[in-house]
Amino acid sequence: MSKVIRDCWIEFGHFAATFGAFQIFSMRLLPYMPGAFLRPRLISEQIYNIGALSLVLIMFGGLFVGMVLALQSYSTLAEFGQADSIGAFAAEALVRELGPVIAALLFAGRAGSAVAAEVGLMRATDQIAAMELMAVDPIRRVVVPRFIAGVISVPLLAAIFSALGVLGACLVGTGLLGVDSGAFWSQIQGRIDLQDVASGLLKSLVFGISASLMGVYEGYFAAPSAAGVSRAATRTVVITSVWILLFDFILTALTLPEV
Repeated sequence: MSKVIRDCWIEFGHFAATFGAFQIFSMRLLPYMPGAFLRPRLISEQIYNIGALSLVLIMFGGLFVGMVLALQSYSTLAEFGQADSIGAFAAEALVRELGPVIAALLFAGRAGSAVAAEVGLMRATDQIAAMELMAVDPIRRVVVPRFIAGVISVPLLAAIFSALGVLGACLVGTGLLGVDSGAFWSQIQGRIDLQDVASGLLKSLVFGISASLMGVYEGYFAAPSAAGVSRAATRTVVITSVWILLFDFILTALTLPEV
């Protein structure tokens, strides 16, 4: 029993030390944020690498999620004579919930792991050490542009995901299930308001910060070996996914509209 308690205490101490190091690392980024926008080329390059190269995955994901939503909701709504509400149901689910969450999870799997692997490889091949020897701050040159690019990219990708999801629901609803297209779009217009859009935007922004910060942190402190880089990429996806689901619950509880 004492061995179990000792092991649990050691694990708790390791978690506390890691969490403290993560907080310190996060605070180190803040002073560089304003100056990073004076070098927009670095940020634009990373937006392309992180965001633009994730577009195909996001677009296909949004399209098929919207199609599935329309198929799954049609039978239930038709029982109550509300088949025309497929568009409103799909749009609200996508804008408030599924768009930000699934887009962020896809981003973490594709771009977050890539950032962690890229920065970790720079650590393993002594590129970061070489920057420090040449008095080039790797936080300013490597970490901050990737972090900012991720924060900018995730809300944009979530919006594209939601838009393609609504389009997918429209294709299935009006083309396959026979829902009137005018009723489909009018239901969306009457249901979705600024609060729904603001809720989705807030979630995607928080998820973008989480995914980007975890990617650069794990990569920057990765062990300088192939196994270390692999672990950094894996930990980025796993921990970011847990964060996204946790923050989604918290933000949903805070932004839930009053009945």
